[in-house]
Amino acid sequence: MLVPREEFGLTKSFLSNFEGKQPNFGPLGHIVYARTYALPLENGVTEAFWQTCKRVIEGMYQIQKGFCLAEGLPWNDRKAQFSAQEAYQRMWDFKWLPAGRGLSKMGTEHMFKIGGACLNSCGFVSTKDIGNKDIPNAFAAPFAWLMDMSMLGVGVGFDTRGALKQKISKSQLSEPFIIPDSREGWVDYLTQLLQSYVDKKVKFPVADYSLVRAKGAPIRGFGGTASGPEALIIMTDRITGLLDQYEGKYIDARAIVDSFNTVGECVVAGGVRRTAEIAFGEADDDQFLALKDFDNNKDAKEWPRWASNNSCFADTSTDFRRSAALTAQYGEPGYMFLENARKYGRMIDPPDYLDKNVMGGNPCLEQSLWDQELCCLVETFPSQCEDYKDYERTLKFAYLYAKTVTLVPTHHNRTNAVMKRNRRIGCSQSGIQDNIARLGVREHLNWCDQGYHYIRKLDEIYSNWLCIRPSIKHTSVKPSGSISKLVGVREGIHHAKGEYEIQAIRINQNSPLIPPLRKAGYRIEEAINEHDTVVVYFPMHYPGQRAIPPTMWEQLEIAAAMQAYWANNQVSVTIDFDQETEGPLIKRALELYAHRLKGVSFLPRDTRVYEQPPKRVCTKEEYEEYKSKLKKLKLKGLQTHEEEDKFCEGTTCTVPMAAAAT
Repeated sequence: MLVPREEFGLTKSFLSNFEGKQPNFGPLGHIVYARTYALPLENGVTEAFWQTCKRVIEGMYQIQKGFCLAEGLPWNDRKAQFSAQEAYQRMWDFKWLPAGRGLSKMGTEHMFKIGGACLNSCGFVSTKDIGNKDIPNAFAAPFAWLMDMSMLGVGVGFDTRGALKQKISKSQLSEPFIIPDSREGWVDYLTQLLQSYVDKKVKFPVADYSLVRAKGAPIRGFGGTASGPEALIIMTDRITGLLDQYEGKYIDARAIVDSFNTVGECVVAGGVRRTAEIAFGEADDDQFLALKDFDNNKDAKEWPRWASNNSCFADTSTDFRRSAALTAQYGEPGYMFLENARKYGRMIDPPDYLDKNVMGGNPCLEQSLWDQELCCLVETFPSQCEDYKDYERTLKFAYLYAKTVTLVPTHHNRTNAVMKRNRRIGCSQSGIQDNIARLGVREHLNWCDQGYHYIRKLDEIYSNWLCIRPSIKHTSVKPSGSISKLVGVREGIHHAKGEYEIQAIRINQNSPLIPPLRKAGYRIEEAINEHDTVVVYFPMHYPGQRAIPPTMWEQLEIAAAMQAYWANNQVSVTIDFDQETEGPLIKRALELYAHRLKGVSFLPRDTRVYEQPPKRVCTKEEYEEYKSKLKKLKLKGLQTHEEEDKFCEGTTCTVPMAAAAT
């Protein structure tokens, strides 16, 4: 096993308090849990939530114990039992939860076998070295890394810094390549395929797909079902067709983005894995900006550019005229203020340059990341806590979970090197608007400031105990999604768009959940740009939601406050705006907040710009009419788990641009 492991278990008497019971799920919590996180058990049924908590908590303390004993450090089983029981209780009460990766994989046999990559929500890889002859497989490496990590459920960011650094010169040699039926086999094939376009000594691999499992066959290790060889065939045809166009030329931003997106399309094929990607380009690169200009770029609809969000690196001197006009029209590009990420922790604190090697971020931009770095996320729910002391106590166990994940090596040496150096974690908050509604903005920010300093204190204590480096950064605001739906709070920093909404949930079309949903009367339609996936629509009511949504300026101010008082990584925020009145002001907004944020994206409030948006505001009458037609949903006894690898479901990551509609 890759991960040191020692036996540790919660006592039967403690677990008997939860066995057979259900937690206080949010309105969509049970169905999202059944779809995504309830793993299959050997007896043919799926986990109940009490068993998921047991798996996560026991896995967490098994890792700690294994690490301590392997390193010859002190360990106390009795003390750990008390700690584990409180961690379990607070997880059961929805005061904290691992991010989706951890909830799915922590404590599984697969995690102990394959290592920590599957526990980490997000990553970033740079193309800056693709032309470096001193690095083995330098051209293929970033694309192979993205495929590798994406197939383990990691959301990956990438840049276009490799543009004009590598000339394409296809090898004249070829050889048969029997693609193994494994993640490693697919990655090896992609590596040789790409490298054969820049190194004449590397033979072009003529693919033999005979060993690849048929579509729908079960994947025993990671879960879910196989997508079949079709995904690899499409990827091969797209990449060879693209790179053949560049024969004798240097690759550019378009070639880099389309290659990464083609790999992402391959990963998500079959509706089994739903990874997330973000492409970073320069704000003055007209070619990059045009990639999603659907009105003026004929290629925009012909390539899988829906697979990534496109964002620009920017700073306080950036000219936003061209990019802001596109953002106002399409909602993209988003923006990462790279100088701020390198210079600051929290924006209220003095510059420390601890993160001066930041190269980019993850698809939802809550994490500043170095090249080939992964990061673990964990969520806390302040609105679920009675008072600050209760929240502070919760932070201890959320922090401890995230720090524990940093003890788990991955299967990738370069990634291990940067992760052990940084020990980066992302303790996030969700339901921020719920807690603000309860306490007010000032008191919530007091909680943030006190909680941040408490986490720093915890990190000093536990890093000393474990004899490892303190974490380079600790706190984030992730967009959340599935996890916040379990709890029933508003996602991350975001507000409800209206008192009445229609919520879209994506589910595998072959999921056992579909028949009972149809029987109950829910509206179901095929998902656009996602193979073998359907969208199910749920009517939602948010009592007390104010009739007039917050302005673009209010949303920006709350994000800046959270970047100042809580997040020393980043705040993931998608600003929804009125295209007619606020769209023309995006350029000014970017200029005003370029020194107060590390990242921001925008979403037109008129969701007709997007197909199948995650949320759509509706009238009370529409809500009541839809709800009146629904029957009771019966899920008991279903083996409902389907693999859902997408690390986040915020609107910044999962809304495909309506290319056909624009």
